[in-house]
Amino acid sequence: MHRLILALVAVAGQAAAQTPPVAAPAPAAWDPAAPYITAGQDEPGYRSWYLAAPWRAGQVKAFNDYLAGAGVAGVVPTWQLLRTATSWQECGGQPFEVAPTSDWPHMIQTLRYIRDYVIPLVGPVEPVSAYRNPTLNVCAGGAPQSAHMLDSAVDLVPLHPITREVLMRTLCGPHSEHGADYGAGLGFYAFMRFHVDSTKFRRWNMDPAVAAQCPPIVHPGDAASVGQPLPSAAPASPASPSPPVIVPAPGSAQSPAVVPVPGSAPPPTISAPVETQIPPRR
Repeated sequence: MHRLILALVAVAGQAAAQTPPVAAPAPAAWDPAAPYITAGQDEPGYRSWYLAAPWRAGQVKAFNDYLAGAGVAGVVPTWQLLRTATSWQECGGQPFEVAPTSDWPHMIQTLRYIRDYVIPLVGPVEPVSAYRNPTLNVCAGGAPQSAHMLDSAVDLVPLHPITREVLMRTLCGPHSEHGADYGAGLGFYAFMRFHVDSTKFRRWNMDPAVAAQCPPIVHPGDAASVGQPLPSAAPASPASPSPPVIVPAPGSAQSPAVVPVPGSAPPPTISAPVETQIPPRR
């Protein structure tokens, strides 16, 4: 009887040893842009928008060439600088838009500040909103004198994991020291979204946890250009993606004509094929 009990114990021990361990659930992937980017404003959405109208190729290339001439192309992917408002669908607007050429100089200084005092400190960033035309800005709840309407502002999220408090602390010191030289505005919204522009030196929406070391800098005259905090609730689920755009085979059609941006000088003529003008994923 004693031997039988020992044998049963040995068998049970072997079975327990062979039981595979339960794997711990994988941590959620870091995707700070997800609350702001719906289907249609992602990279596939950009390609559909780009190819839906032949004249957009000319506008995009002209804008990218302008940034390259100023030495700021590639600070962030150019196609992401064409994102309009997070609420573009609800407002009946376009997911992407090229600003009037008269406003392009405003983006140069903003990108210089991002290149010099944002990316070196927090790593790569992704633009989730840049130029907004006045009609879309009103519908999206932008400030009455929002720098987004001048193509001077970019709302960004960091692509490397970081807490909101650390993000503020990291960006605040250099902004206090160098922001005035760039005329840089720095603001923070819900989640990980923050704003950079180059219209005027100011800072807003600082979290109380960091306000002592990084206080807001907002004068009464700045109120109309300062955005309010975004809602704390996450945006609605992404909508169904737009249907694909059928593009003629290469060589079957002539190069697209260039259509001037309304209210601006016409962009230069383009000779490169459309396929080479869609910025690759970065």
